[in-house]
Amino acid sequence: MDRHSTLAHSAYHDLLRSLKSERAAISGSPSREQRGERAYWYETIRIGTTVRRRYIGEDTPELAADLARRAELTADAKARAAHRTRLVRLLRGEDFLALDGATGSLLKAMADAGVFRLGGTIVGTHAFRLYEGELGVRYGLEQMVQTGDLDIAQFERLSLALGDKVEERLADTFRNLDFTPVPAMGTGVWRWKQTRSDTLVEFLTPSFRPEEDIRPLPALGVSAQSLHFMNYLIAEPVKAAALYRSGVLVQVPRPERFAIHKLIVADRRQGGPDAIKAVKDRAQAAFLIGVLAEDRPDELREAYEDALARGPQWRARIARSLARMPQTEARLAALE
Repeated sequence: MDRHSTLAHSAYHDLLRSLKSERAAISGSPSREQRGERAYWYETIRIGTTVRRRYIGEDTPELAADLARRAELTADAKARAAHRTRLVRLLRGEDFLALDGATGSLLKAMADAGVFRLGGTIVGTHAFRLYEGELGVRYGLEQMVQTGDLDIAQFERLSLALGDKVEERLADTFRNLDFTPVPAMGTGVWRWKQTRSDTLVEFLTPSFRPEEDIRPLPALGVSAQSLHFMNYLIAEPVKAAALYRSGVLVQVPRPERFAIHKLIVADRRQGGPDAIKAVKDRAQAAFLIGVLAEDRPDELREAYEDALARGPQWRARIARSLARMPQTEARLAALE
């Protein structure tokens, strides 16, 4: 296993911590709201006679501490941005995977609009690429990290519950970046394609019903393709730092959930181009399971057991993928 240096790994987490602190550099008044077992922070902003509540994030000790020193963070924003730019430059020098200009500008525009603040989670290969910093490992196979698609998932019920929405309509954001909607008969738009490239942006959401239909995501102002098994993938996501300019704070699934979910997705793909994608799914799963079995065996075992406990369809799909992956199957069996 090829790992990044301790310096590079520390620099990545320094970058991530600084980006997370930016959430607390607010101009309004913060308030904490308890909902069941969880609590959430909102910012109240007054513009003339209009009052707006803006969602900041789920309550954590880290976020609460940052909000307590929000005046300091706001005053020091320019210096911290310059420091982050230096960290991004250092990480590129350490051969971290950087974003190309088109993908970087797309992620930054979506972050500025509030997509990731409002629970949007990057799934697919772009999420896999971002685990390089989280896990401190280098990727060896180029085909594992190549993609022209950006998939964003969000829970429909979270989108309804937040009571906030993106700063700018995503349709306008995409139009400014030369994306056009891919129409779907009788449904809302959930896909956009860039006119000057093959880049495709898709929105997804978990399906909790027999069908996999198109559902609205009010907070993001788009529709989404609902998919089975997606609820497992995007539960309890984590923050990640994308290497573009002074860094972009995004959200990705937990790597152990991503790895197990890839086993399921690979089995769902049948024939044609999907067969090629299934090979990539299994390669990504094998790589992550190899790393996690060594570095985070408890988290991996918990994610694996969680998926197996969800029913016979889950177990069957995982088993069929693992039948093609004897080494990965042995690593998972050794966790028990």
